[in-house]
Amino acid sequence: MEKVTDINVNNPKKRWIYVLLGILIMMCLGTVYSWSVIRSPIEELFNIGSTQSGLPYMTSLAFYAIFMLLSGKYLDKVSPRVTITIGSVLVALGWVLSSFATNIYMLTLTYGVIIGSGVGIAYGSPMTIVAKWFPENRGLAVGLVLIGFGLSPLVTAPLLRTLIEIKGVTDTFVILGVSFGIIMPLLSMPIKSPKDTGIKDGSSASNQSTDKDQVDTSRMIKSKGFKGLYLSFLIGTMIGLMIIGMTSNVGVDMIGLDAHQVAFLMTIFAVFNGIGRPFYGWLTDRLSAKKAMFFSYVMIAVAAGIMIAAGEGTTIRFLVGFSIFWFNLGGWLAIAPASTLSMYGTKHYSQNYGVVFTAYGVGAITGVTGSGMLLDAVHDYHAVFYLIIGLCILGMIFSQTLIKKCD
Repeated sequence: MEKVTDINVNNPKKRWIYVLLGILIMMCLGTVYSWSVIRSPIEELFNIGSTQSGLPYMTSLAFYAIFMLLSGKYLDKVSPRVTITIGSVLVALGWVLSSFATNIYMLTLTYGVIIGSGVGIAYGSPMTIVAKWFPENRGLAVGLVLIGFGLSPLVTAPLLRTLIEIKGVTDTFVILGVSFGIIMPLLSMPIKSPKDTGIKDGSSASNQSTDKDQVDTSRMIKSKGFKGLYLSFLIGTMIGLMIIGMTSNVGVDMIGLDAHQVAFLMTIFAVFNGIGRPFYGWLTDRLSAKKAMFFSYVMIAVAAGIMIAAGEGTTIRFLVGFSIFWFNLGGWLAIAPASTLSMYGTKHYSQNYGVVFTAYGVGAITGVTGSGMLLDAVHDYHAVFYLIIGLCILGMIFSQTLIKKCD
């Protein structure tokens, strides 16, 4: 039998390998965020408009959230290698089958349903593992892993663009599918839970007080704090996803930039989206979930105020305002898991966060749809920024009055 080494106690540096592996896995899964690169070739291939071409992406986000919920209760019962491999197989299969799609509805099934489901299954394992290996800095560790998902478009979007130009969109789907089907299972092989190495989760003395209250999903849902966490996360993601969806249009239509200038600025926004995750994970650890949420809402409201004062030619305001927006969307994807950990403990974390994460799916649908309807009605981007300030005020009320335990 292989001798087990207590890497958490004897050599804490070795546990950072799980953070690195998690980042790389998340970068593969985050390719789903590079849909904008695929969208135009798909519109040309199937001769469709922007409404139909958005179906695979929206469906993918929805199934991503659904399968985060469905798979959450199994993450503590099944090896992380198994869950990541299952998710990887679905992601790979979805990309390969997408190459055979003959219309947008078949692509919605392969890209939206199959890839989205695979991402949802694999997504939770790296976060759960690093949370257990870093009991003293869970929020920061989870945020560092999530930086891979946020920064993925920086790597995968140019790669996709190059592959599509050289090979065409259908061959690109096959290349991605085969590559991910090999890379992600290999990356998952070294990953172990502390209990698999004979180490108790959160063995440090400092963690004993942190995890004294282990709340299961049924108790969590009935708690007042859950309502505050869920509604706050919903509002945070609603704002972030509506802003990401309209970034290019605001840059071109409202600020007067050309498409290439906006594309360059979006690489900067992606960096802010990535670094927002470890920052807010760290902030939640150091202060509290409640204070991190309040700080994020204040920053988002400031960004909305900057954009209300923006107009044609105000590139700097656009750069600053949208950098803050993207930074805070990344932040909410760290605040939510870190808050779930701090409020309800690690024992039932996988299933608990699966429930909390459904707010992401609701936020995606309501944010994108609601902002689209508002713009169709008033034809003025400033109205969206006023809406965002209103949502921030609502979020502050929910987070500060309903969340008590994590003070």
